[in-house]
Amino acid sequence: MSAARDFSQQLLPLEKLGAREDSNNPGVINFGMIIPPTTDGKCAIEGYELWVKVIHEKDQFLQGVQPIEFKLSESSIAYKSDDFPKDVAYYWVGQIDLKENPEAHQKSNWGQRGRYVYRYCLKSKNEEQPIDYIIDPFAREFGVGKLSAFTYGYQDYSWSSNEAKWKVPALHDLIIYELLLAEFAEGIDGTIEKLEYLKDLGINCIKIMPITNVDAAIGWGYDPIGYFGVDERYGRTSFKQLVDIAHQHGIAVILDVVYGHTGSHFAYVEIYNNVFKNSNNNPFIGFFAKSEYENDVNFNSRFAQDFFLTVNHYWLSNYHIDGFRYDAVQSYYDGPMGVGFSNLTYKTYKVVQKQGDVGNDPAWQRFFSHDQDGQVINLIQCAEYLDDKSLNRESGSIEILRKTYANCSWQNRTLNDVRAVANGRLEQLHDLGLNLGLYSDPPYPHYPEEIFHNEDRLPKTALQYIENHDHDRLIRLFGRNQDNWFKIQPYLIGLLTAVGIPMLWQGQELGEDRFLPPDGYERVDVFRPVRWSYFYDNIGKSLIGLVRKLTRLRKNNPHFRYGEHYLYNVGEHYTFTDPSQDQSIIVFSQKYKDVFSLIALNFANWGTEIEFKFPYAGEYRESLHEKDSFRLNSHGEKQRINIPSNYGVIWTVESEDLERRHDS
Repeated sequence: MSAARDFSQQLLPLEKLGAREDSNNPGVINFGMIIPPTTDGKCAIEGYELWVKVIHEKDQFLQGVQPIEFKLSESSIAYKSDDFPKDVAYYWVGQIDLKENPEAHQKSNWGQRGRYVYRYCLKSKNEEQPIDYIIDPFAREFGVGKLSAFTYGYQDYSWSSNEAKWKVPALHDLIIYELLLAEFAEGIDGTIEKLEYLKDLGINCIKIMPITNVDAAIGWGYDPIGYFGVDERYGRTSFKQLVDIAHQHGIAVILDVVYGHTGSHFAYVEIYNNVFKNSNNNPFIGFFAKSEYENDVNFNSRFAQDFFLTVNHYWLSNYHIDGFRYDAVQSYYDGPMGVGFSNLTYKTYKVVQKQGDVGNDPAWQRFFSHDQDGQVINLIQCAEYLDDKSLNRESGSIEILRKTYANCSWQNRTLNDVRAVANGRLEQLHDLGLNLGLYSDPPYPHYPEEIFHNEDRLPKTALQYIENHDHDRLIRLFGRNQDNWFKIQPYLIGLLTAVGIPMLWQGQELGEDRFLPPDGYERVDVFRPVRWSYFYDNIGKSLIGLVRKLTRLRKNNPHFRYGEHYLYNVGEHYTFTDPSQDQSIIVFSQKYKDVFSLIALNFANWGTEIEFKFPYAGEYRESLHEKDSFRLNSHGEKQRINIPSNYGVIWTVESEDLERRHDS
């Protein structure tokens, strides 16, 4: 493993930024704000004064109580980006004492402990209309809409003793559950209550959709206006408590993060657009890589690079999260040696590696483990790159894995094939079988299992899913109600025995069937809570039972996680006992060391019998029903097996002879 480079000088000094209560002077609040110089090297707010408006949150809707204003002044700070010219102001500070303000309304809550909301305001020296409601880009707390917040008398969360013992699961051992806090269980509190359920379901990692600040009360969170805290709408319970309790249940936590663009009310959009009436002078926002959004982040800016590295470090160090799912990577991926995505994932990895070397905070040790080949850093960096166009003859997600420090990726190949088969396109069964093994037909490359970057060894793989937040429910392809719920069973069996990291989307295991339109505002801005009542009906019980059985199989049998995948062809490896039957099956195997499993999936509405030429002798047991077994006395012996309609079978043999024969 290569030496850990030190990028600490590129981290923004958060102890000097945002609103912070002085630890030695209760009630004294310090403010710090960086406003980068313009692209032509000028002070961004020349001709303006920077003010902050503060009010106790209990008073914010009272007509007679107005926020109190304080002027900030220019100052100096140790951080300086390479982009910043000398002698140009870019840092402003201010201080208020909540205990000493004569301007406060006599009936207000000013000076009382609790949460205060604030916003920045630019006042023109020429008496023009002020530029108001500027959110603090470094705020750790948020109020309603575009208001930042801080808490007078804030008490930080005390981590449990278990946290120092927590270890992130190995990449190939992950079973991920994707959720939106508000829809899954009405926020942080409800999600904490459901962690025991997720553990029982067999989940060991939750991927949480964006939780940082947006200005919408309902939505997915992909237009962020704040990056350093949890949005108000998810509740006041500390997100750290959720992470801590998740870890106590053996569940890793990764966050969905949006770095390629910002919301339209992000501070570095509002300031430059309003001061200059256009975005040409903006040092943070601008065209980069494959710009796809209105407010794309320009990663050519060193300050933008340092900003998002600081965001990653903050969530890893303060909230103890275990990794990131990077949204829409194509919008800031500019090649393996670029300054966008590749640079961010590399430096994030190196920051973690350096912390492991320093060893000051035991919580960082959660990422470090050892296997037979040495040390592995189990930082989860998952890329969503869904551009199907060729990049140097490789699909985007495969190139990302091969050439960056991302160690897993989103991929829609399996999902697309599942939906094609569900819509009656049986010719896609072969491709589905290949993609369950993360294989590709030549000349396209396979997904890598391990890559050395410099001297750093990174396990690699891709996610497998048949549903996620971006797509309508699979069950809806079989009708607009749950009547045909059983048709999704073979897809679930395939998913949870496939190569890669299986992922479930919230409620999928219950047969959740809420409609998701393909486009329009209703797609993102409509509240679709999981219907937990489905847990108690026969459909929900059946599907949950199947998922629990499959996750146990995967957890207890390494060959489903690490095994060699092989797709069998009809005629060559098996035949139908009734040739007239529609060939709606996939037959593949997973093998690791001395264990071999044959998985046969039947997507038809009738049972199918095949005669299969088994490559290994031994005592076979059926893993789903756990009742049947048969013995084969020689390698290559044929055996008839029945595959139930809309279901599957898993025949497993374990033998030392199997491994010896495979190696011979």
